[in-house]
Amino acid sequence: MLAKLSWRNIWRNKVRSLVVIFAIAVGLTGAIFITGMMNGLVSQQTTNSINSDISDIQIHNPGFLENNSPKFLIDDADQKIKTIKSNTLVTEACFRSKSTAMASTASKGAGATIYGIIPSMEKKVTSIHENIVQGDYFETESKSQPIVIGEKLAHKLNADLGKKIVITAQALDGEMSWSLFRVVGIYKTNDSRFDETNVFVQKEDLDKALGIGNDQANEIAIRTTSQNNAVSVAKTLQTAFPKLIVQSWREIQPSLIVMITMMNQFGYWLLIIILFALIFGIINTMLMVIMERKRELGMLMSVGMNKRRVFWMIMLETTMLSLVGAILGLVISLTLMQVFGNTGINFASWAQGLESLGYSSFIYPYVSSDFYITVTILVIFTAIIASIWPTRKALKLNPAEAVRAA
Repeated sequence: MLAKLSWRNIWRNKVRSLVVIFAIAVGLTGAIFITGMMNGLVSQQTTNSINSDISDIQIHNPGFLENNSPKFLIDDADQKIKTIKSNTLVTEACFRSKSTAMASTASKGAGATIYGIIPSMEKKVTSIHENIVQGDYFETESKSQPIVIGEKLAHKLNADLGKKIVITAQALDGEMSWSLFRVVGIYKTNDSRFDETNVFVQKEDLDKALGIGNDQANEIAIRTTSQNNAVSVAKTLQTAFPKLIVQSWREIQPSLIVMITMMNQFGYWLLIIILFALIFGIINTMLMVIMERKRELGMLMSVGMNKRRVFWMIMLETTMLSLVGAILGLVISLTLMQVFGNTGINFASWAQGLESLGYSSFIYPYVSSDFYITVTILVIFTAIIASIWPTRKALKLNPAEAVRAA
């Protein structure tokens, strides 16, 4: 009975109620959409980093992590790959040679990290081959040793397709090694910093220059069925290879976890600030309701409605008003997430700046279901807080005086 009465009371002044409802809806939609944008931004950075660089899990010789020297090797790499792939949560794995080097052309030079890869294996672990903008990914036969470089580094070195690049690196015996390569492919990812510092050659060519054996590697990269499985798989593999260091992407780049955590906290704090601001609007509306219905409330208390029922009536009115606005806001935000989550939002005008920070200019916003549940709980909590002052105002009314009020 009280719920029905409270619902009818909301619509006695439709304009005022609709203003409050739309204020709540717009506030929640804005908070949820901004949170979705930030989540999408960080999620893409994480996905891009895993796909093009760090993969889900990496395995190294402990010494390699200390100084990145190629002399710290993983032996019997083929056998270890077979052991790794026997895990049902592992989808693919590959091994690489890796070294810091100097990449030079006739006119310029730059520091770079050089990866010696087996292209057929690497394609299953990273997405570099999907980002080739010129040339190909070691697919065309070449008389010279082939190399694939990033577009940013190509501009820096003035190294177009077909140009020669000299790679200088320290071999396992401590001597400097010089090798001549020819650019056969240029790639471009969403992270211009990665493109500027990473080059790829065939493993046999780098191994020959550095003195690394065919069945030796500096790094093993692993993909799992899900990013969430990386930690558990890493623990299992660490037990299998106790003399090596096995790290999940969370350990390799902890900054990604920091960003994810910060964005989650940012979303909740933004929501709390907006709801806190809306509290005052709801309080003001309900106080106006109490003052306008002063005589009515006095009559209800005079004919026997006790203060407890008056309390619940005002509380239900406030909660229902807030929930209607919240439901409208959730429906709008869900629609926006569905539309833009599929089509994405293109920030092409800011592409250069975003890519310099490792972000994509195309953002696909999303919000977890837990966030929507939290929004609903916070709205109910906000309505309860907002109803306290108006309710106390109503309970302090003197029925005799209220009845005589104009």
